[in-house]
Amino acid sequence: MSRHPIGDRAMTDAERQARHRASRTAGVPVIRGRRPTGPSSRARRWQDSVATLAALQAEYAAWLQNLPANLQDTATAEALAAICDLDLGELQAIEPPRGFGRD
Repeated sequence: MSRHPIGDRAMTDAERQARHRASRTAGVPVIRGRRPTGPSSRARRWQDSVATLAALQAEYAAWLQNLPANLQDTATAEALAAICDLDLGELQAIEPPRGFGRD
C-alpha cells in the first residue's frame, strides 16, 4: 500500500533524496518507531497480576491506617480490613507451568 503524496503530486526519487539530505544537514532528529513487543507469556502475566494485587493491598492498608477515627466503624473500614486480611502469600508462591518451550 503506497502513501499519499505530500503535495499535489508524488515526489520524484531525486526530490525525495534531496529532502532527505536537507533534513540530515539541518540537524533534524531521526524519530524511529519501535515495533510493539509480543504478548507476554501466561507465567509473566500471572506474576504481573499478583504483583499488582500486592501493590493494591499495600495501598489499601495505608488507606485504612490513615482513616479518621470517626470512620473506623463504617462499611468502608470493614471492606478495607477484609482486603488487608487476604493472604496473598499463597498466590505469590504459585509458579505457573511452562508451556511447550514457548515461555
